[in-house]
Amino acid sequence: MEWYISVLKNYAVFEGRARRKEYWMFFLFNIIVSVILGFIDGLLGTSFLGIIYALAIFVPTLALSVRRLHDTGRSGWWMLIAFIPIIGTLALFVFFILEGEESENQYGLNPKVANEGEAVA
Repeated sequence: MEWYISVLKNYAVFEGRARRKEYWMFFLFNIIVSVILGFIDGLLGTSFLGIIYALAIFVPTLALSVRRLHDTGRSGWWMLIAFIPIIGTLALFVFFILEGEESENQYGLNPKVANEGEAVA
């Protein structure tokens, strides 16, 4: 849950880097919330809860995805590859599962090392 909240706190932060764990934990929590809202919408016979949630979570998801691409050393503009059917989505999926760069890159410090340093201090 803390990963989900941290992404929402950085609602529109497109700078910096995001770890794989942060991305995939947010993704997992999004799936869980979407399933629950879909179930509630099904019981009510509506679809507005899912639509409202999707609109509310769009910008944080986009920002997190850009930060995840930064962690692998790619520009956020790579998100546009998703407009290429199937191939673009697969390419983004591969980028999101790749290990981030170990050292500092042009987008900032390695978040894994930075988080470990904070935990020790």
